[in-house]
Amino acid sequence: MNSEEMIRKIEELKSVKQELLAEIRKVIVGQDAVVDKVLMGLFANGHMLIEGVPGLAKTLLISTIAKALNLSFGRIQFTPDLMPSDITGSDILVSLSGGERREFQYIKGPIFANIILADEINRTPPKTQAALLQAMQEYQVSSGNTTRPLDLPFIVMATQNPIEQEGTYPLPEAQLDRFMLYINIGYPSYEEELSIVQTTTGAPFEEPRPLLSPEKIIAFQTAIRSMPLSGHVLEYAVKLARLTRPGNPDLKPELAKWINWGAGPRASQYLVLGAKARAALDGRLTPSEEDVKAVALPVLSHRILVSFTAEAEGIRSADIIARLVN
Repeated sequence: MNSEEMIRKIEELKSVKQELLAEIRKVIVGQDAVVDKVLMGLFANGHMLIEGVPGLAKTLLISTIAKALNLSFGRIQFTPDLMPSDITGSDILVSLSGGERREFQYIKGPIFANIILADEINRTPPKTQAALLQAMQEYQVSSGNTTRPLDLPFIVMATQNPIEQEGTYPLPEAQLDRFMLYINIGYPSYEEELSIVQTTTGAPFEEPRPLLSPEKIIAFQTAIRSMPLSGHVLEYAVKLARLTRPGNPDLKPELAKWINWGAGPRASQYLVLGAKARAALDGRLTPSEEDVKAVALPVLSHRILVSFTAEAEGIRSADIIARLVN
């Protein structure tokens, strides 16, 4: 994409964002920071892991955004007995020509959609969790000897419940690393909860109006990747990701003792892409260090494995990131 076309797309995206927010707010009350992060992840073409207690409208938020973006939506409820073929689809033996002959036909699974809600992903065994790995990384699904491409854009938005951990299967680090952003949804404020209760116990709310198309979203994603990046911002993003690694000589000893494992190179990539998407949604043509700082928490928090010392002292990955940024 040439620079003139990129500039036009970024300018268009700024106005589109305001229209999107207006449509989303027809259904979702509050959670402005969460909506901003989700839109940033979508236009950066990154998968997201969303955590929050039950009843905070995680599913409603994702389905509403899918409707506003005019994207196909698939929901997969993860349970202990869910099989990989329940996600990807499988070959079924069917009768043809009035039962004279039979052949196998592939029946697509729910993963063949633009936005996938992987609901309570940590409630299914690792074998089924792994069925998402190829799709998330390679945008294709293999069944038998055939590999089938997924429709683009393809975004996985997985949810986790932070309570009731009995009978759950924590996501392995390799799968966690494939999520661009970790987004935590907190309780609404008093005023927001008043509005939520009033809205949801009255007349049915208005459905969001579809504004975009898969082709336009891909064009916006391409424009974001085409944005220029200054050398000092690139260096800042890479140095910040490398500071999360306990073997880095630049990391202060008091922080190093809190970290067992740090972020890999994919974190540096996502810091840059997240900063670009944040700048583009604001209508700016190049990201700054402030954009990198703003996306550091959702990009890095699930990539830092804290030590037993940190747990004993009540230190979380978010606290470490705040110290590193400052």
